[in-house]
Amino acid sequence: MTDTSAAALLDRIQAPEGSGREIPDAATRETIGRAPVHTVADLDDAIARAKAAQPAWEGLGHAERSELLLAAADAIDANAEALAHILSREQGKPLNGPNARFELGACTAWLRTNATTVLEPEVLIDDESMHAELVYKAAGVVGAIGPWNWPLMITIWQIGPSLRMGNTVVVKPSEYTPLSVLAMLAVMNDVLPADVLTGISGDREVGARLSSHPDIAKIMFTGSTATGRKIIEASAGNLARLTLEMGGNDAGIVLPGTDPAAIAEDLFWGAFLNTGQTCAALKRLYVHDSVYDQVVEALAGIAASMPMGNGLDENNVLGPLQNRPQFDIVSRLVEDARARGARIVTGGEAAPELGELFYRPTIVADISNDADLVQEEQFGPALPVIRYSDVDQAFAWANGIDAGLGASVWSSDPEAAREAATRMQSGTVWINTHGGIHPMVPFGGVKASGYGLEFGVEGLKSVSVTQVVSGPGRKG
Repeated sequence: MTDTSAAALLDRIQAPEGSGREIPDAATRETIGRAPVHTVADLDDAIARAKAAQPAWEGLGHAERSELLLAAADAIDANAEALAHILSREQGKPLNGPNARFELGACTAWLRTNATTVLEPEVLIDDESMHAELVYKAAGVVGAIGPWNWPLMITIWQIGPSLRMGNTVVVKPSEYTPLSVLAMLAVMNDVLPADVLTGISGDREVGARLSSHPDIAKIMFTGSTATGRKIIEASAGNLARLTLEMGGNDAGIVLPGTDPAAIAEDLFWGAFLNTGQTCAALKRLYVHDSVYDQVVEALAGIAASMPMGNGLDENNVLGPLQNRPQFDIVSRLVEDARARGARIVTGGEAAPELGELFYRPTIVADISNDADLVQEEQFGPALPVIRYSDVDQAFAWANGIDAGLGASVWSSDPEAAREAATRMQSGTVWINTHGGIHPMVPFGGVKASGYGLEFGVEGLKSVSVTQVVSGPGRKG
């Protein structure tokens, strides 16, 4: 049953009866609320108000902004259960496991870290010749364009550092998951000054205008590579600075001699976190001949035992695909693998008894590296496990696509693992784990997975503009 406080929070942000766009429950497909349908004119007004509010917000100084962000984190905590229920229904992820409640916890952890991380001026020269410092100032108005898979957490990744550095922010959530984001922004705006943080729920036309608007100084985007390319094109006119976290098709390599039992559960969650709907999830697993069968068997056993179903059921840890297009992609890729002669070890089919968009957790073995399920990002609960005998070949396959968000190497030999990690072409490489992140450790992609860093001090720098202040040096 939905938390009654969630219903009250929805009433604060949804469109009036008879208007707006109906948003379905990902598991049941019942309408859970009506998202406002904002227009380009609404966006223009929001940006104008954000621009007017920005100087005073920056003028508060770091200490006062930090206090307000900590208060916003407290407000999220106070409403965390209601927000988790809205998120679970709208996105589909279960309340428990590394899912909805976990996501709300990550939101406040990142927001508090953004609030308390210090970015000092950098002294470049300090001698008799001159004194020069590099200082970081607010960019202006930031446009934050978020995805549907981790809609709250990733929105915080965008707005937390932006607000911390004195920018104002206009947020455009995904059309699939606007309610949870608007609800979180409403809670934060209970403590933030007016017009510092605004949510606009609109269509692609609104998103295109946000990217190209002359008063937008910075765009932060998480989503597909195709959309990211359009944002790059749209921002050419306003020369907005960009941080782009785009598609990933993360590879993992299990090296010879690795103990399958020791890594199986971490491998599973690296791939199936959020039912596989995670940008930096493990999406291609290369396993050496010597341990291939044992790894496949262990993964299949875990996959078959994981409870899947409606996210509001406290027992479930896997949910549905969030939307029909993504469900169709996963189905197509698994069917293509089956047609090519790959072995479906477990899963490989929809679970209609659970709901319209449920797909059983799937392990696909004996699949060739050129199969679509390997070469394309599936973004769902289906993991291809590719056999290799030559380690150099495994690295060639892993690095052979135009994506480089994350990667992992797995080994019982720490020295071999660290040497192997340096051979992976990705923004992050994990050893004997996959997908773990920390608010102080920079994160970003290479190749077609995007550019720019988020998190920690580097994340604060990314939403700033630099200024060099120089003057006379020390007198002898």
